Amino acid sequence: MTRRHQPGEAKFRSILPEDIEWKPFPAFPPSARLALLIGDPSKPAPYVVRVKLPAGGKLMPHQHPEDRVYTVMSGVFYIGLGKKFDGKKVKAYPPGSVIVLPGDTAHFHWAKSGEYITQVTAIGPLGLDYLDPEDDPRAQARTTGTGAAKAKAGATR
Repeated sequence: MTRRHQPGEAKFRSILPEDIEWKPFPAFPPSARLALLIGDPSKPAPYVVRVKLPAGGKLMPHQHPEDRVYTVMSGVFYIGLGKKFDGKKVKAYPPGSVIVLPGDTAHFHWAKSGEYITQVTAIGPLGLDYLDPEDDPRAQARTTGTGAAKAKAGATR
């Protein structure tokens, strides 16, 4: 029996840290960045992304339909479970930690002690729904008239 590979995974390749492209992501606050490493998160297939949140940054309560595995690459990743942001409920995970987050679990993130980078492994399609629509940067962009051009202008690597 011939084994089929996932799209883009039939040949050996590597991704070095200096080759990672960090980009704004519409569902994140403007200061957060996302890097697509493997796959296409919009498809029903495996994907790997990295998320970078600067010191003090927060991702307000949200949930994803897909199960996710987070690996802390650098910094300390603070995550709390629940439908309301509560800084007293966050738990700190140092680099090397692995967190399994079942789909549809309400949670929030905080870069409480400095910038962190996590790697997310999941099977798409990726979904991200904020529990309070007021917390969703996509809704804020629609109501304030900001668009992709402004987000792209503020992108850093």
